[in-house]
Order: sequence, then C-alpha cells, then structure tokens
Amino acid sequence: MNIAVVGLSHKTAPVEIREKLSIPEQTYEGAIAHLLSYPHIEEVAIVSTCNRLEIYLVTSETEQGVREVTQFLAELSKIALPMLRQHLFTLLHEDAIMHLMRVSAGLDSLVLGEGQILAQVKQTHQLGQQYKGIGAVLNRLFKQALTAGKRVRTETSIGTGAVSISSAAVELAQMKVNLLSAASLAACRVAIIGAGKMSRLLVQHLLSKGATQIAIVNRSTRRAEELVKQFPEAKFQLHPLSEMMDAIAAANITFTSTASTEPLLNKAKLAAVLDPHRPAMLIDISVPRNVDADVKELAGIHAFNVDDLKAVVAQNQESRRKMALEAEVLLEEEAEAFDVWWRSLETVPTISCLRDKMETIRSQELEKALSRLGTEFGDKHQEVIEALTRGIVNKILHDPMVQLRAQQDIEARRRAMKSLQMLFNLDVEEQFGH
Repeated sequence: MNIAVVGLSHKTAPVEIREKLSIPEQTYEGAIAHLLSYPHIEEVAIVSTCNRLEIYLVTSETEQGVREVTQFLAELSKIALPMLRQHLFTLLHEDAIMHLMRVSAGLDSLVLGEGQILAQVKQTHQLGQQYKGIGAVLNRLFKQALTAGKRVRTETSIGTGAVSISSAAVELAQMKVNLLSAASLAACRVAIIGAGKMSRLLVQHLLSKGATQIAIVNRSTRRAEELVKQFPEAKFQLHPLSEMMDAIAAANITFTSTASTEPLLNKAKLAAVLDPHRPAMLIDISVPRNVDADVKELAGIHAFNVDDLKAVVAQNQESRRKMALEAEVLLEEEAEAFDVWWRSLETVPTISCLRDKMETIRSQELEKALSRLGTEFGDKHQEVIEALTRGIVNKILHDPMVQLRAQQDIEARRRAMKSLQMLFNLDVEEQFGH
C-alpha cells in the first residue's frame, strides 16, 4: 500500500479553474463513494476549501490509483485531461504525509500561518469517517496532522497576528478605497452577502477599521441575526436575499461570501441597479465565485476575487516566513511519528502469520503431551504446563518481533521479513491476501 495526494491549490491554479473543482460538503458522500468504486483506491479523504482541492488516497497500485483520481477530477470539472494536468500536483508517501502536515499547520496557505485551515482539515477527517472513506491508515495520518497543526499553533508564534482571507479582503478594500468618493472605510457603506464564518470575520475586521454602516444580506434571516448578536456594540441592517440588489445599490463596497455554486451577480444585474457615475467596489472571497467575471466591463466597478488578495498577503509574509522555520521542526517530528507507525504496520502480516504458526505448533504439541500423561493428570497441572508453553513461545518471538518493527531501513526490514517467511515457511500472501 502507498499514500498519495492529488490536487490543486492557489499555487497551481487560478480561481476560474479552482471553482470548477470545488466539492461542497453536501456532495462529499457521493464523491467519496464514487472514488471508492475505483478498483485501486482503498481509502480516500477530500480537503476542499476556497484555495485548494486535495484528494488523499491509500492505494495498492500507486500509478493506477493516481490515474483514477485524476480521471475523477477531469469528470468533475469537465476540463480536458491535458489542460487539467497543467494545474494538478501529485505527491507520494513521505511527500504526501509532510504536505498534509504543512497544510494542517497553515504553512501551505495563501495567508501563511492562518488558523482556519486546521478546522477544515478536522472537518475532512470527520466527514471521511462518517462516509466510510477513511480507514486505519488515513485515520492515523489525519490524527497526526491535526496534532501537528495544534502544536504549531500553540508552540510557535506563527499564528500571532496572522491574517485570514477575510482580513486580507478588508485590507484590500482599505488599500483601494481611494478609488471611491469616500476617504476611508469608516465613511463607506458596506454590504456583506452571506452570513457564514468568513462573513463573521469580515465584520470583525471591518469594525476594527472603523466601519459603522454595515448591511448583512442572507438567505436565512435567523443566521444573519445570529451573526450580528456576536457584535452587540455595532448596528447592522439586515436584508433577505430578495433585497440583495437594493443593498448593493446603496453600498460603496460589497463583499460576497456564500456557498452558492453559481454567480449571484453579473454585469446585467448590476447594470440595472448601479449608478454608472458612482464608483463601487466588489470583493468576492468565494470559490466558486459569487461574482461573474463580466462585471469588470461595467464603468465605475472595481471588482476583485481571492486571487487579487496575493499582493496584500505578500506584505505580511516575510516576518511569518521566519517563524515558519521553527514550525517545520515540529512537523518533522509528527511526520516521523507517523512513519514509525507506518513501518510497524508493514510487519503486521508477517508477525501475525509467525505467531499463528507458533500457536498451532504449541497447541498440537501440548495436546500430544497431555494425552500421553493420561486422565490422572489434574487441571491444575494442565494450567501450569499451558502457561509454561505460552511463556516459552512469547519469549522466543519477542526479540524477532521487536527487531523487525524497529528496523529503520525499509529494504533491510523487507529482507528480514522475507527471511522469516522462508525460514518458518510462512504463506503470508495466502493468509492476508496481499
């Protein structure tokens, strides 16, 4: 068996490609079932965020398993394989393990050190277990990665002051606000479409920049009310989705952050409500995008998406990059801990087969000895001899098992397993089916 990851991220693909490969949470069950239906995929987990889609797999045939995942992604995105391959990356075993550690710790994020990804990796683990995609290997790997992410958050300073996608979006608005008639964010009317976690962070950062005129538009009024309750010191306007265009028309800056898989706004909708002589800013932090690319054709509209946040993020990267070096040491420790477990896993069939054979021999020889001793031999004596024979077998097996598990060199360990299988005539393949 081998571990692999196939995916794409903000580093390998623009948002117009990433949005075609987004897998919403409500479709995870079907996606996992589809992937498990391929003949060479034994376990699978899906990490899908606005900046990445990564599929982790355990496969008996690495090349075939990777090909099957790539085929799945081509079908999902409806992008021809030659074009899709330009944006995909594939990492095998040690590289795949370390990659998940780095993702969990926020070291592979658009915003270096951001903490939201840890919760997303945890959600991947939970959904993978719920929908039977994650087995023993990926369960152990994701637990180790979550431990790694938590250690980096608590034992290093990389998370101190690290911005999120939402705060980067507010920073971008502040940088670009001179394009509007208002002189600062505090003077701007702001509309936020959506009331999820990203929107909550938007509100938090807008308030810290002095914004006071904030309208929340959401399909569910209850969810919008729950959001504003978290900021009792501020005043908000709440609108149902049916009033979205009115709220946008009244705003200087509109942020969009919903789970919609189709654009909510396009050139035609905005042209019908916006004054072409009054500049307006649209910042879309959703993937798939909530704002169609054609809005940039409108006069006075300044539209941005998640890929436009890179310039803002770059200003804060250098100081955290130095902090990331101390985090890498912790990740190496967690990757090594997983590798030790993985190495021991490879020896399990041989050890189990050897133990079974020893137990069969012990039972047969004990039965012969007891039959020769006759019925006068008491139960107490039988128990003593039973314990004696078990103790002898356990002591004989102890050192070979410990040495086999502890062997660091993969090839040396495999040679040792082959030697044991030959010397004791063990048929591991027949017993374990590998």
